[in-house]
Amino acid sequence: MNTERIAGLVRELLIELGEDPDREGLIKTPDRYAKALQFLTRGYHQDMNTIINDAIFEAESNNMIIMRDIELYSLCEHHMLPFFGRAHVGYIAQEKVIGLSKIARIVDFYSRRLQIQERLTAQIARAIMDNTRAEGVGVVLECKHLCTMMRGVEKQSSLMTTSSVLGSFHDDEITRQEFLQLIGRNGRF
Repeated sequence: MNTERIAGLVRELLIELGEDPDREGLIKTPDRYAKALQFLTRGYHQDMNTIINDAIFEAESNNMIIMRDIELYSLCEHHMLPFFGRAHVGYIAQEKVIGLSKIARIVDFYSRRLQIQERLTAQIARAIMDNTRAEGVGVVLECKHLCTMMRGVEKQSSLMTTSSVLGSFHDDEITRQEFLQLIGRNGRF
């Protein structure tokens, strides 16, 4: 990512908006914004193997493993405005488990790019399934979108919920219900 070029484009944008990029409060804004954008989209420049870092371990049982309330921050690809919320990720291990911090890192890996929540949910579920060879995976995201809160319909209390269920979480109603109950959804959203 060429942060100098992005900073130059932000400077031009400020001028187009009717601002003076040379006024005290805006002098460093183009550089700051370029660096912020680099951080907020770092998922494009990371590698899944580096994220997981061999933290897949042998397991003897096939228990349901859940990590709840994983904070996530992303940018809506339609307006480039933030959306943020929580991810709840569960899986049933067959022979492998993944290091706990790696679940949160996978959420960040896909969140830190221009996204839509529906695709983000599916990408997280597929990554957990593919890397653990789990019996089943469930992912629920609950997010607030600034594109609907501060523009457009301006609904500040709206919350979008998406889910992706694979394997036994998809095929077995009892497994799916157990997952939803354990993440505090009592079988419903």
